[in-house]
Amino acid sequence: MDRITATKTARMADEIEKVFAVSPEVKEAIAKTNREAFVAIGFKHSAYKLDALPIGGAQFISSPLTVAKMTEYLFPRGADRVLEIGCGSGYQAAVLSHLFRGVFSIERIEPLMLQAKQRFKNLGIHNIHTRTDDGQNGWISYAPYDRILFSATAKEIPSKIFEQLADGGILVAPMQKGTKQVIVRYIKDGQKIEEEELEDCDFVPILDGVQK
Repeated sequence: MDRITATKTARMADEIEKVFAVSPEVKEAIAKTNREAFVAIGFKHSAYKLDALPIGGAQFISSPLTVAKMTEYLFPRGADRVLEIGCGSGYQAAVLSHLFRGVFSIERIEPLMLQAKQRFKNLGIHNIHTRTDDGQNGWISYAPYDRILFSATAKEIPSKIFEQLADGGILVAPMQKGTKQVIVRYIKDGQKIEEEELEDCDFVPILDGVQK
């Protein structure tokens, strides 16, 4: 990252901290991730605003504030591997790559996945593993995961996803609850899943299947 970009990302991390309490590790991960690299060319001027931006395929790159919140809610400290369902632009995965040894990210829209992979390559990020698939299947071959993050709204979490979460692991997802969306944190305790509602949110919905 050049000095100007580094200054902009650091300033953005400071702006996030003013509105939401982030841990030093998460703040540093945000500051170390070149957000501009994940934003469509026409929106470069808005890359460092705390707003969501369109990325094509009727999808959006989440606002940096939302990414910081979702990352913080995962309690990443001490966790080794994270599964992300809904790679999108790849920005969230890139932030996670500074906090986890292994990031496993699934995207159902193939062109978005190819673009994200190219961005990771350009940025020299080597610990993100990608797959084009329906994220609701998870990624069984690398399970169990210490953390699982949904980057799209679910009506329910499939049982096979909870099966891929390590005991004591945490899953964070935007959930459809009646007419509103709520970020929910699930903690797996043996056969039991504890559930905690965190805050209202607005994400694109999870869809079935793969889109070429």
